[in-house]
Amino acid sequence: MNRVVDFLKYFIPFSIVLFASQYFVMQSLSSQFSFFYSAWSIYIFNIVSTFVVYLLLIYVNKTFPTYTGLTFLGASLFRMMAAVVFLIPFIKSDIKDPITDVSTFFIPYFLFLLFETYFTIRLINKS
Repeated sequence: MNRVVDFLKYFIPFSIVLFASQYFVMQSLSSQFSFFYSAWSIYIFNIVSTFVVYLLLIYVNKTFPTYTGLTFLGASLFRMMAAVVFLIPFIKSDIKDPITDVSTFFIPYFLFLLFETYFTIRLINKS
């Protein structure tokens, strides 16, 4: 439980600051661009997937500490597949300028992945 609290101590402010900055940027650009996904849906996906993967990593680290790194790789693969499934409506749509929508999803996705990677490395080094 201590590892979850330590993770949440950094994860919640990180998520709030990232969400607020993207939300206000998207609001200021909404007159120029029409976004396919809202900031809420993007961040709900990223926050939930990052937290679930980290909980899985904590469980695997407690029971099978040698497989924590492999679990991270497998969970990252499943998370990427979930991102593709999340983006299927966008992929099937006929958007004129897809670069803005792709960047509004993948910039936070990779920032959350970087955050998750940092805490996974800390988890592996502590065991």
